[in-house]
Amino acid sequence: SEAQRVIDPFKARYWKVVNPSVENTAGEPVGYKLVPHQNVLPFAQPDASVIKRAGFMTRHLWVTPHDRDEMHAAGDYPNQHQGGAGLPEWTGQDRPVENTDVVVWYTFGSHHAARLEDWPVMPVQYAGFALQPVGFFDRNPALDVPPPEANGHCGYSG
Repeated sequence: SEAQRVIDPFKARYWKVVNPSVENTAGEPVGYKLVPHQNVLPFAQPDASVIKRAGFMTRHLWVTPHDRDEMHAAGDYPNQHQGGAGLPEWTGQDRPVENTDVVVWYTFGSHHAARLEDWPVMPVQYAGFALQPVGFFDRNPALDVPPPEANGHCGYSG
């Protein structure tokens, strides 16, 4: 299905979700750009029970049309099904995602090689992404920020 994607760090992959019905002054659709940060896929083999029951882990990005009955990436009861429920099933239906309300599912993954500093409590492990607006403004909105008022704190009180 085209509604499933994996990060490709060699291509600096990112994804844009746009509204083709709304254009900016340049004639481009407005939208958001999802930029992945550090992320990995699971080490588990494809036939492992965890992969069968939580198949959403095998891709970083999934897109589905909004459906209020589709609330959990692994399906409603992941420990009670043989596998394939949730995002793999929903995206396997190849429902259209253009010109409709969509849900963008982003999956975080992390592998951790322990350091001495990580025991007994691991102090830090980053996972995340950036969601950047694209084409919402006709120009840089920061160019209209008034200059700060001089208040004498810089060694000059004028």
